[in-house]
Formats: sequence, C-alpha cells, structure tokens
Amino acid sequence: MILELKSVFATEGKQLPVNCCLDMSNEEFMGLFPLKKPVTAKGSIFNRASVVSLNLEISFEYVAPCDRCGKETACLHNVTFNKSLATSIEGEDSDTIIIVPDMRLDVDELIFSEVILDLPTKHLCSETCKGICYLCGKDLNEGDCDCDHKEIDPRLQKLADLLNN
Repeated sequence: MILELKSVFATEGKQLPVNCCLDMSNEEFMGLFPLKKPVTAKGSIFNRASVVSLNLEISFEYVAPCDRCGKETACLHNVTFNKSLATSIEGEDSDTIIIVPDMRLDVDELIFSEVILDLPTKHLCSETCKGICYLCGKDLNEGDCDCDHKEIDPRLQKLADLLNN
C-alpha cells in the first residue's frame, strides 16, 4: 500500500489514518513459514507543528515448533513503531527519521522490514518448558522419564575412576 503524503506535509494539523493487512504467509524464516495469518497494522500519520510523524502498531502471530520440546506453538507479537517523516535530511542518517523524497510511503515495505526484525530467534511454548529427554525423547513437560541420567560418557570414564580413587 502506497500512501500519498503531499497533503499531510502541506497542512499543519492534518492526520491520515493507516489501517492495513499484509499477507506474509509465503515468507520463509529459518526454514519455516511462521506467519500463517495476515500481519495487521493500525495507526496514523500526522502533521503537528510542521513535523510529520508516523505511529503504527503492528500485530502478528508467529507459529513455529518450540525450540525445546518441538510442540507447535503460536505467540502473538506487537510492535509499536514511532518515526518522523522527512523529504530530505542533511548530515548523517538517523534511525528515527524515514526519508520520503517523493512524499510517498510504501507501508507494506515498512511493515515487512519491522516484522522481519522482530521475529524471535528463540521460540518457546512457555518460559518453564523442560524440553525432551536427550536419551529417550520423552516430553519432560508431561512427566519424568525412566532414563538413567547419571550414566557417564565412556570417553570420560577414566576421569570418573580417578575421582573415585
């Protein structure tokens, strides 16, 4: 979605609502397609005291297997986005200013970038997830397994023998 911003830049007090959805279900992230539902963005672009600002709240559902136990889990993420818009900037680039030289803003590209930057690198079904047993593969969230976890790696048995003497 491309927004024409000439009227906002020209008129102090002018406000332009932003309400859009972006389908990112075909975007691959770490071998998965975790954005099964459309990403939504709501907010506004407004001119206050000749400063044009963009405020957006981006919401998306991230669906992927838990990194510890492997159960598919969905988590809702919200990103609040506040930036100033300018037609040009002198000096160094700024992280708080978006340059729109032709007074047109590609909202889809902006949403895409923010969602990709906010995707989790570690995804857990819960903070207390115990994972799976490394010996038998049982989900430890459902209860303990009967494996002997005191078993010593045969490569380290000689060190254990030294400690026992």
